[in-house]
Amino acid sequence: MDSQTKVCQNCKNEFVIEPDDFAFYEKMKVPAPTFCPSCRFQRRIMCRSERVLYKRKCDLCGENVVTIFSPESKLIMYCSACWWSDKWDDGEHFLEYNPAVPFFEQMLELQKKTPHMALINDHATLINSDYVNHAGSAKNCYLVFNSDFCENVHYSTIVVSVKDSMDCYMVGESELMYQAIDSKGYKLFFSESCTKCTESYFLKSCIGCDNCFGCINLRNKKYYIFNKPYTKEEYLEKIKEYNLASNSELLKIKKIVDDFWLQYPNKYMHKDAQCINVSGDYVYRAKNALNCFQARELEDAKYCQFITIPPAKDIYDLTEWGNGVQRVVDSITVGEGADMVRFTLGAWHQGTMEVEYGMYNVSCQYSFGCINQKKKRYRILNKQYSAEEYTALRAQIIEDMNKNPYIDSVGRIWRYGDFLPYDLGPFAYNESQAIQYYPLSKEEVLKNGWKWRDPAISNHVITLPANKISDNIKNVEDSILKEVLGCELCGKAFKITTAELALLRRFEFPVPHFCSDCRHMQRLARINPPKLWPRNCAKCNVAIQTSYAPNRPEIVYCEGCYQQEVV
Repeated sequence: MDSQTKVCQNCKNEFVIEPDDFAFYEKMKVPAPTFCPSCRFQRRIMCRSERVLYKRKCDLCGENVVTIFSPESKLIMYCSACWWSDKWDDGEHFLEYNPAVPFFEQMLELQKKTPHMALINDHATLINSDYVNHAGSAKNCYLVFNSDFCENVHYSTIVVSVKDSMDCYMVGESELMYQAIDSKGYKLFFSESCTKCTESYFLKSCIGCDNCFGCINLRNKKYYIFNKPYTKEEYLEKIKEYNLASNSELLKIKKIVDDFWLQYPNKYMHKDAQCINVSGDYVYRAKNALNCFQARELEDAKYCQFITIPPAKDIYDLTEWGNGVQRVVDSITVGEGADMVRFTLGAWHQGTMEVEYGMYNVSCQYSFGCINQKKKRYRILNKQYSAEEYTALRAQIIEDMNKNPYIDSVGRIWRYGDFLPYDLGPFAYNESQAIQYYPLSKEEVLKNGWKWRDPAISNHVITLPANKISDNIKNVEDSILKEVLGCELCGKAFKITTAELALLRRFEFPVPHFCSDCRHMQRLARINPPKLWPRNCAKCNVAIQTSYAPNRPEIVYCEGCYQQEVV
């Protein structure tokens, strides 16, 4: 089939479906999408609340717990211990399919009947980690998101196999990391896109460096400061001049480092030598992965994001996870061996197969339109059927979805082949992850027919405003653990935990003057967005596709020019 140009239902922009895309959709037995790739990503992450947490009582045991569902949400919520237990029967809540009613309207009714898990995590694998979301196998972790196999990690996102670290983003197989982005190392601080670097500060795009400071684009160097070599004795003496224990001095050094880095070229894409036929950004050890972002060890993939644990294969429009996942289309939070998953929010654990239009289904097979199910087979709207009945009714529902589609409040049409409608999203737009990548005002959100939640006014009394926080970690007493701090940027109240203070003292870095949310957004601002622009190499002028927008100040090289100059 030839390429086709379509107009996106949502943004009205044109997008192209290539012959290889049609071949994948045919293999998955689904029609081609009616939304462009960007709007498909946006609507998926509108269904995902990652960082917005509330206190609310479990609707089963009555305990007050941390959850992603606000107290005003009308959805039933069970704490993790209850949801994963056998205290309730997930077969109790189901609907009989009604061909006279659009299918997604019936899913909306079912959504209100079934209990949702307070946080999206693998509860049995968590130890002293009550404040983590989209996480598993965590020990002594706090406010960690989209992570696995971590211990004593705090305020971090997309971290896998990390220990004794804090304020990280996209970090794997590492220890003693602080303010690190897209890196792997040991005792690596305030660094970005570095691999196998140790005991270093403020590095960018470095590989195999040890005891270096403020450097960029170095390979296997030792005792360098701002790309200049020193003897060991000179280096150690010079480092003392940088008072990293002081918050005011640290801010000055960050500005100096940023200005220095701007003098050097950046490769058009963050990737490694193991990549074959890839595009996007922050893609590692991948093959045939096009327009993918923040993903590693995936193959035959397109339009995917946040693939954190390998392997992943034959996937289109999958946002988050991996770990043996294959044959997935337009879904989010799918992993652990899941196979043949279509248009689904949350499907995982071994045995997951042939799940369509699901929401939070664990180890389920042959399910269609099911919500909050565990280890179920041949279910539609949570009702049990025989294999023959399931096959026949599924075919009828798909036909009905095309004849009698769901139409939302602004006229977007939802037939079979489109992801879950916005109305099925469990969260308000500003509660969802979408606000981080597609920031919109309340007026813009409501105009699009989406939900908005006005944040509640905090009743926390700030006892230690930012300008009263000790500038130097050496002057911070244990009494700070009893204080309510005020964020220097947003004014929000926050606290310092015992484990956090212990790490800061170990690292000899100052107590943050910004809350964890503002620190996260500062890190996110340093990461290239999941979007590509046409640009020209700053050296040879060849045309490139890059996530560095044309108006940004960085020097951007194509692959060849970067390799010639840096490696």
